[in-house]
Amino acid sequence: MSLVIGENLIVSMHYKLTDNDGNEIDSSEGSDPLIYLHGKGNIIAGLEKPLNGKAEGDTLQVTVEPAEGYGEVLDEMVQVVARSEFDGIDEIEVGMTFEAQGPDGSMQSIEIMKVEGDDITIDANHPLAGVTLNFDVEIVSIREATQEEIDHGHAH
Repeated sequence: MSLVIGENLIVSMHYKLTDNDGNEIDSSEGSDPLIYLHGKGNIIAGLEKPLNGKAEGDTLQVTVEPAEGYGEVLDEMVQVVARSEFDGIDEIEVGMTFEAQGPDGSMQSIEIMKVEGDDITIDANHPLAGVTLNFDVEIVSIREATQEEIDHGHAH
């Protein structure tokens, strides 16, 4: 009997991700499939939930609203900081991205939105915050996770 997707299984899948205008955001086409440990939050909740019970060879389309994806755009994530916060960086231009430590200690990406003298406007929202995500998915394979994978919380 073949496996269906559920807790503590390793899932391999190909996907294409587009926005509501049909613009491609990401895809596994032409590369290896995405492999993850199901049920451990390794992919966004809005995609993981509909994969429950699917089998190898299944294809599906999933629309993920921002709340189940990368969240809504939060105004408080846009801030003006002093140029001195970018010590050692000579050129700061709109569109540049940096990795910074968030308030909880995790790493987050910030984008430069505006440069006005010594005032730098940054946006720490996820680049896909506020975006409705449309996935075309094909399940390639499903297997039991090893105890090590379960202990580590991700596929090896």
